Amino acid sequence: MNTVGNIFSGQVVGETAKTLSERFGKVLQKRQSISINRQDVSTSINTQMDSLIPPSKISGLTQGMFVGSVSDNFNERIEQKIFHCEIVVDAEKVSARRKPTRKSPSLPTLRTGTATTA
Repeated sequence: MNTVGNIFSGQVVGETAKTLSERFGKVLQKRQSISINRQDVSTSINTQMDSLIPPSKISGLTQGMFVGSVSDNFNERIEQKIFHCEIVVDAEKVSARRKPTRKSPSLPTLRTGTATTA
């Protein structure tokens, strides 16, 4: 996937999810583990490079969820270029817009050569 510019993607699987994950890059993660035995407690801290958005997350996106990357311009820099977001839909407003504002007129029905109104 060699593309310049903006990328927006919903759920994809396989090679596409892997390619997108690689394109989004990696981030340094810090992990702490604690071991407890009878005599003492020990703590260790490790760092590891993990995918910013792993392929498993991309392949499991649900409806309304998407990931992507945006590009910026020389004079309009964008700090946060990579994102994992959800579209929030106001269900009440959507259903209100879908309600018909007036009744549709009746259309004539054609039956064996005669026109009647339904």
